[in-house]
Amino acid sequence: MFEKLKDIETKYAEVERSLGDPVQISNQQRLMELSKTHAELSPIVSTYHEYQQLESALEETLLMIESETDAEIVGLAQEELENLTVQKEELTEALKLLLIPKDPNDEKNVIIEIRAGTGGEEASLFAAELFRMYTRYAERQNWKLEILNANATGLKGFKEIVFSIEGAGVYSQLKYEGGIHRVQRIPTTEASGRIHTSAATVAVLPEAEELDLAIDEAAELRIDTYRSSGPGGQSVNTTDSAIRITHIPTGLIVTCQDEKSQHKNRSKAMKILRARLQEKKQSELNSERAETRRSMVGSGDRSEKIRTYNFPQSRITDHRIQFSSYQLDSVLDGDLQAFIDQLTTADQAEKLKEA
Repeated sequence: MFEKLKDIETKYAEVERSLGDPVQISNQQRLMELSKTHAELSPIVSTYHEYQQLESALEETLLMIESETDAEIVGLAQEELENLTVQKEELTEALKLLLIPKDPNDEKNVIIEIRAGTGGEEASLFAAELFRMYTRYAERQNWKLEILNANATGLKGFKEIVFSIEGAGVYSQLKYEGGIHRVQRIPTTEASGRIHTSAATVAVLPEAEELDLAIDEAAELRIDTYRSSGPGGQSVNTTDSAIRITHIPTGLIVTCQDEKSQHKNRSKAMKILRARLQEKKQSELNSERAETRRSMVGSGDRSEKIRTYNFPQSRITDHRIQFSSYQLDSVLDGDLQAFIDQLTTADQAEKLKEA
């Protein structure tokens, strides 16, 4: 670990020299690369320097204990030695975490797809509540949310809703939300008062840039237009503004009809398509690595049951880490941070084991 830290320290010094070189920073692309590397390495190097200072303090304290004859001073030095030893252990763990390879998608924006699963109209209502939960969480983080496509039901639920969230580190916070979310409660339509179990699936896709994924639109895409419609077949507008894009090589189909403008619907549909294709590519890569790596908190696979929302007991349980909260109303109002922090910690612990 310390050999790696010395290499990082050397690289950091080189980057700082480059940032002071007028020739290097006159190139805008080079300046952006250097600034990004500097920002990534800075917390590692500063923590490593703090560790080095602590090591020096430990050596001085040990020398004092060995050479000092005054019992009172020796006693104080031993207390200091204990404190410094605890700090050294904490900094060692901090350095290990800082050296864990970062997910290259962590800083990306996301596209989230929520679909009603088993449970009929109750599942659609639950899908709407999940959408509200993520909307409220995004508001707490000062992130920007935009609906890309929605298929609403007559009772204000959603059969499907697709939306993007933009902001700093969005994917790093929301990447563990993918999977099956299950709800247990008495539906408003249930006359006998029986508890029903319904479910909705959530997929969290890092937004793919054009540079990440090249698509030959002329050869790979079939684009159809049609007239959009709302619940019950009611006409939303009288122009063929809705878009259906089929990715011929994979058979993936994306539709978008939320905007009155065909151009805007096409742009949104392409954004969703790129994210889905990137997810497919990543899923195939993960499958290849499955025998050598298994994440404690799951892969975000939408077929994996990850969380249960139990209304009678006001309890939410995340099954991947066996973490429960009895603040159901608060969590559904967007207070998700406790779950996100626990999942992040569990994932980091698993990666440390693998390392």
